[in-house]
Amino acid sequence: MERVLVLLGLFVLLAMVGKAQSDWKDVNGEYINAHGGGILAYGGKYYWFGEHRPAKGFITEVGVNCYSSTDLCNWKHEGVALPVSPEAESEIGKGCIMERPKVIYNKKTGKFVLWFHLELKDRGYEAARVGMAVSDTPAGPYRFVRSMRVNPGIFPMNMSQPDRNMQWDWDKYKEWWTPEWRKAVEEGLFVQRDLKDGQMSRDMTLFVDDDGKAYHIYSSEENLTLQIAELTDDYQGYTGKYIRIFPGGHNEAPAIFKHGNIYWMITSGCTGWAPNEARMFSASSIWGPWTQHPHPFIGPGAEKTFGGQSTYVLSLPENKYIFMADVWKPDSLMYSRYIWLPIEFDKAGMPVIEWKNSWKPK
Repeated sequence: MERVLVLLGLFVLLAMVGKAQSDWKDVNGEYINAHGGGILAYGGKYYWFGEHRPAKGFITEVGVNCYSSTDLCNWKHEGVALPVSPEAESEIGKGCIMERPKVIYNKKTGKFVLWFHLELKDRGYEAARVGMAVSDTPAGPYRFVRSMRVNPGIFPMNMSQPDRNMQWDWDKYKEWWTPEWRKAVEEGLFVQRDLKDGQMSRDMTLFVDDDGKAYHIYSSEENLTLQIAELTDDYQGYTGKYIRIFPGGHNEAPAIFKHGNIYWMITSGCTGWAPNEARMFSASSIWGPWTQHPHPFIGPGAEKTFGGQSTYVLSLPENKYIFMADVWKPDSLMYSRYIWLPIEFDKAGMPVIEWKNSWKPK
């Protein structure tokens, strides 16, 4: 960690002065293809898991990539941690969409558990499922266990009894974005619709708290509402406890971390591959209530998150944190770039993420 971290994705700033910039390559000189990813720290190494994206198109042709590093700068390709299945009938067969992979280690079982957003082959983004795989070693290979919707048949803990008892006339809500439709979304229109089969899960992350409890944070209800669900002690299922936050807020790409006794979450709006103004939230309990704050970014391009979209916050010793984002290139997603920036705190204790062309942890 004594090397300078050179931030890639600098075209956000450097295009203004006409300078060129290079891509981030691994120790073998190959482009790092690990998008929408997250970092696992284990055994003196960092493991970066991310989507292997194709040069053209957006379906998954390879699987989830894994890289390792001891300094967060120089990365070795460890291989494909979870490959697509050669079996056509498999839920993770070639042609599915595997996004936002995150890995956490379970000290009780000794297993490494991988969760990811899964869309089934030839169904676009209709399935909105979460996939789960396990391994005995950090880099894998991981064994696909199953995919699912979240907590079928169970209401969120913070959904009121009157809202649980609502009976919806769906013909009244075919037109989106009307005041009546917005009110219905807030009251649980899509929660009720998906109750039997389980809640939708698209952009997601995982978080392990100080007490070892783990949580799945994901964009649900047609990307309109964030939900937070507690995982079982083995991190391979749900306890049935979950909440919904900011119904109708249209948040995705959640990245969460804890500083002291405060939980912080950074998300993006829903504008496809185009960058937008990030959002920031805080809470003194994982179960809320959550409060929204202005975005934490400072510098040219801050109002569009420097051209990136949040994917993960890496927590390091001594209260250091790294914000990670993807700078998407929809014409060739393989070559989408990365932004890594330190998170600092102002005098009021609010997170601040300032643009830096290069930096190293203090």
